[in-house]
Amino acid sequence: MRNHESAAKGDVRGCVFNIERFAIRDGPGIRTTVFLKGCPLRCLWCSNPESMQPFPQLFYFENLCTRCYRCVEACPNKANTVTPEGAIAIDRSLCQGCGKCVEVCPSKAREISGKIMTVEEVLEEVRKDSLFYQNSGGGITASGGEPAHQPEFLWHLFAGSHQSAIHTCLDTTGFVKTESLQRILEHTDLVLYDIKHMDPARHRELTGVDNSLILENARVVAASRPMIIRVPLIPGHNDSEENLNALTKFMTELGLKRIDLLPYHSLGKQKYTRLGLEYKLDELKPYEGDEVSVIKAALESHGLEVGIG
Repeated sequence: MRNHESAAKGDVRGCVFNIERFAIRDGPGIRTTVFLKGCPLRCLWCSNPESMQPFPQLFYFENLCTRCYRCVEACPNKANTVTPEGAIAIDRSLCQGCGKCVEVCPSKAREISGKIMTVEEVLEEVRKDSLFYQNSGGGITASGGEPAHQPEFLWHLFAGSHQSAIHTCLDTTGFVKTESLQRILEHTDLVLYDIKHMDPARHRELTGVDNSLILENARVVAASRPMIIRVPLIPGHNDSEENLNALTKFMTELGLKRIDLLPYHSLGKQKYTRLGLEYKLDELKPYEGDEVSVIKAALESHGLEVGIG
């Protein structure tokens, strides 16, 4: 096992797609949220589709493209071609996310999501706001994607944060090898734990994976660390009384009281187009009026502390 010193040397690298400073919804206080690429789930509603793959990817903003065709010549893998109509076609199977086309694009119609960074490079960004963490009770939150999809990088990131006396928070789907999760928990102060659905078959339909490992890992985390359950609330998919009652029962068994509801929104829909992907919930509408408040009240009637994110 590597020690704190090796993390400080920055010899471990990971793929990061965003570092959000002054975050206030990803744990207590003022935080820096580090978003890591890579996720084994394929949630139908995912608002960060760029987080799914563990490597840099190309965003293409077709509305900004001036059809100068410089990208066609710049791509070393011939991923860009011109259609008979004069538009740009991107073969995503050939694109390596090298960024050569981004460098020559005069209209900023291209952007690479994901950057390979060392642990120390990320920690340098995180430490910039140490004073705010101290004054607000904040710290670093690792999110994604599934941050534990890069377990070695995450372990060193949290170990280095603890070395700098920075509070650590893990925002996880729980779909990770239990051994890897337990190791990460060594340097984790708080866990934000997503539960999408309590029924295994329905969970697979919505996310592509079974929930047995997720529920088992929830028991492991609850027995060792402070934990807040988070539920992405999706209209007509996981907000039934039956599912919420099953979740309430599960939380009671684990001795948990705090749950945060994350109501569905469609803000990430355009990202799918920019990545050449299909958004499968195109017709789904966000909650209206007091619909979420009614769900919140129902959960509170079971003695839970409910937040809305």
